Amino acid sequence: MNIAELLKYYNNDDILAELISQGKDREVATMFSKGFFGQRPSILMYKQEIIDQVRNGAVSFHMSVERWKNPMSLNATNTKIEMDELRIGWDLIIDIDTKVFDYSKICATLLCHALEYHGIKNYAVKYSGGSGFHLAVPYECFPKTVNGVRVEKLFPEAAQKIASYLRAFVRKKLSEMILELNSLEQIMDKTSKSEKELFEGEEFNPYSVLEIDAAALSSRHLIRMPYSINEKKGLVSIPIKKDEIEDFETEKAKPKNVKKILPFIQRDKAFANEANELFMQAFDFSKKIEEKISEPVFKKKVFEKNYEKIPPEKYPPCIKIILKGLEDGKKRALFILINYFKSANYSKEEIEQIINEWNSKNAEPLKESYVKTQINWNLKSTEYLAPNCDNLMYYQDLGVCKKDSICETIKNPINYHFRVYSKKKEQKKKKE
Repeated sequence: MNIAELLKYYNNDDILAELISQGKDREVATMFSKGFFGQRPSILMYKQEIIDQVRNGAVSFHMSVERWKNPMSLNATNTKIEMDELRIGWDLIIDIDTKVFDYSKICATLLCHALEYHGIKNYAVKYSGGSGFHLAVPYECFPKTVNGVRVEKLFPEAAQKIASYLRAFVRKKLSEMILELNSLEQIMDKTSKSEKELFEGEEFNPYSVLEIDAAALSSRHLIRMPYSINEKKGLVSIPIKKDEIEDFETEKAKPKNVKKILPFIQRDKAFANEANELFMQAFDFSKKIEEKISEPVFKKKVFEKNYEKIPPEKYPPCIKIILKGLEDGKKRALFILINYFKSANYSKEEIEQIINEWNSKNAEPLKESYVKTQINWNLKSTEYLAPNCDNLMYYQDLGVCKKDSICETIKNPINYHFRVYSKKKEQKKKKE
């Protein structure tokens, strides 16, 4: 779309009012036609500034999942403690992504049922502007504390636990409905997947053809704002009613067809503690998953990092496969790589080089600005490790879990080299 067409679309009082309303207490970033963000942090306060930014080349607007005391006080050097102090809340955003739009419809409908099953009525749905949907539960529905911790400080951990729980909750029905809609041959044709990639054991894995994520891989994560235009497809990210999902067609999201303006996240309509049951079940589910692990992810000497930097030939199979480049799941893979190489004694410069080379091999590389932000944030944190091997959201669903004999004995990819190192050390002692 050219600037004249963009101005014609955005110069609508109702659209401008909704953008400003949704941007309250949030960091808002402008994306330009060439695919790069404007200056961060930034905020939206006035209708005229939106129009001015469009005149200067802005195509879309993206907002933070988190809410802040003062978004303009954010910067690249904020520590986690500072972030926790600045954060006054966050919304649960569930992101559905797939190449097959019909699968996204099925998934969105099931997730709506799942939220309602857990007592949540005041949630919102919007078409993402691409090939999926966003479901949103406002912060006002959340419990005040979980296990004695203020819920605003439980980001992104709580959002990730809820997403994992919901994935498990809808998995069986999602699998059945996708198979009812398409035969295996049709699924393979639509997704370019082999039959082997579509199965986990003997069961069809619905997450081989779509993703359900919390938009919460790290702090300051952004999503496209409602009524903002997708830079690539030229479609509008429009809120819709839950009963419109099944019949929704992307034709309705063309700028010329956007007539009725529906609100997205409605803070004033939310009931306090409405999401209590969802939080309780998600945290219980996470605890059960953790209890399956009978030994710590790291032994003491691994934390001490008393081994040399792990060389490429000693990477575990999953890391080697990811580094060849991916078609789907690149954001989750980025999270894995940053934290694996951080734990593997690589410097920031080395990690940046490895990840930039990896990103260039992806079918559709991630935005350079996004990659840089993720590297900076995750390298500052001392809390994140690469996800455990049995994490529901990662290796198996990305199709990169190709276990060998060493993999069967470890709980986390970083343990792979340590286990090999220990084995060789024992063999050397025996020879001596």
